[in-house]
Amino acid sequence: MAQRPTAEQIERLFVGTSPRYTRVEVAELARLPQELTERIWRALGFATLADDAVAFTDADVAALGRVRAMLEDGPLDERAVIRMTRAIGQTTARLAQWQAEIMVGAVLDGQGRPSDADLAAVLEASRRLLPDFEQVLVHVWRAQLAAAGTRLLATTDLSEEIVPNRLTLAVGFADLVSFTQLSRELDENGLADLVEGFESRAADVVATYGGRLVKTLGDEVLFTAAEPRTAAGIALGLVEAIRDYGPEVRVGLAYGPVVPMMGDVFGTTVNLAARLTAIARPGTIIADGELAEAVEGAVGVTVQRMRRRPARGLGMVQPYVLRRA
Repeated sequence: MAQRPTAEQIERLFVGTSPRYTRVEVAELARLPQELTERIWRALGFATLADDAVAFTDADVAALGRVRAMLEDGPLDERAVIRMTRAIGQTTARLAQWQAEIMVGAVLDGQGRPSDADLAAVLEASRRLLPDFEQVLVHVWRAQLAAAGTRLLATTDLSEEIVPNRLTLAVGFADLVSFTQLSRELDENGLADLVEGFESRAADVVATYGGRLVKTLGDEVLFTAAEPRTAAGIALGLVEAIRDYGPEVRVGLAYGPVVPMMGDVFGTTVNLAARLTAIARPGTIIADGELAEAVEGAVGVTVQRMRRRPARGLGMVQPYVLRRA
């Protein structure tokens, strides 16, 4: 009879080696200040442990050794290392949780409380698939780095003075209409299907047109594009794809300077796109003047001027409606 997997078995499968060191010992072996190793550990999203807790492995020592090498070789300083570590921790935590949920859903039937045998089956499936997951993850990460570098080149005008950490982008918000009402009408499984269906279709449209999906917020997605016409294509595609799926979306678009930070984007342009989304009616796209001017005359798009509207925190704005010609 299958036994329920233990925490030690799960850790051994995914980490590879058993814990051998305390937080003091792992810092000494990696030849890094203990204060820095603790900051790295917290940035990765793990709790600070007691001095006598044996929780670190040889793999942890090796990883910290690589951090020491990066600090010695430059150009990263401690602040940059902590920021990079936080990016890794937050991203991989969400990825791991998401993948774990997918694995459990794929192996179990979802009916009733899982048995010890069910949990053992999940662990065994994970053991078989782990090498392939790892290889695919590294490949996709490298491909995404290449795509990020290409986007930076596309949005940097070398003929002008480069302002650090500032880009000119088209920003779009797509908001699922009547989400609060729908969430009251659906059960938990129905609500989960609605959100996943919306996010997956939005991600497909953004990728198809060559934009970047910055983040999803359940009933809302934020995307960027290097060119206004690309953003307009994404917005039109989103309205049509989500309408075919069931509910409707409304989209706000703005074009201008943004500040990229931690994989997200900030600034007045982002705020303006969000405010324009609030102005939009279901199934419509509202753009600011900069984006409307850039797409006017484009094949397949019509631009119609609206009356000026107040936008919270931004004063009066001049919105435009974008439609498929």
